Amino acid sequence: MGKAHLHPTTHIARRMFELLEPICLVTYCADECNEELAALGHRTYWDGYFASRAAPLGRVPAQVVHAAFYNFADGEAARHIPSAWETIPPEASVAARERGSTASLRRILGEALASSPGLARAADLTTKAATSAPTQGRVMYAGMRTLPVPSDPVARLWHSATMLREHRGDGHIAALVGARIGGTEAHVLSALAQGIHPPESFGRIHHLPKKRLAAVMDGLRERGLVDSEGRFTDAGRETKHRIEALTDELAAPPYEALSPAERDELVAELEPITATLVAAGSQ
Repeated sequence: MGKAHLHPTTHIARRMFELLEPICLVTYCADECNEELAALGHRTYWDGYFASRAAPLGRVPAQVVHAAFYNFADGEAARHIPSAWETIPPEASVAARERGSTASLRRILGEALASSPGLARAADLTTKAATSAPTQGRVMYAGMRTLPVPSDPVARLWHSATMLREHRGDGHIAALVGARIGGTEAHVLSALAQGIHPPESFGRIHHLPKKRLAAVMDGLRERGLVDSEGRFTDAGRETKHRIEALTDELAAPPYEALSPAERDELVAELEPITATLVAAGSQ
């Protein structure tokens, strides 16, 4: 059998992920967002993270945030939700996240690029894509869709890139669930794909109880996805590849709202913006 024919937007979905991710990463890598959230009264980075990222879902219980975020350890969401909202309204946390992220982008990009017609056009096209996809089964994306789209082009670019990131994330979770890969297992596969060995030393999971990590590794061994030394088997590598390919496929719908010419234009306008952010490490 020949290779399955991929819809052209599947390829653009991967390219757009590469171009938009550095825009989204200022929220987590640069100082401004954390400073804005701390100024509200959030005591730790993770209080601000959970409070601002989960806020578009409304004041839902920790169990719902845990389910929607998918890859955090049991009990992690409950350490921050709902306490992070008790004295600070969720809306205030969302606004602080946007203010801080926008300030980071302006600083890193510099005034000439931040106020350029190219950035404004990129913001418009990103927003057109981000507000065009179906929301069914996309919990985090649907939450983001309820927020007003900012009028400032830099804020709009960040907001729409983040909407598309959550849309892709929802699809990635669907791919993981379909492959029966849990949140901690997903981190193990990600660590192996990055060449981290032993995978248990990966920063996102190394703090988990040893017994829990051992059980996860045993489960992956029993399924033939990792070998006795904790490295990928061929089946494990294939599973990881299949999940990533399906994630790209599921991330394509927003870009179907753009014409081929608009997709080309968006890539061209984003390239200098992304290159500047990558050079700065989004911080």
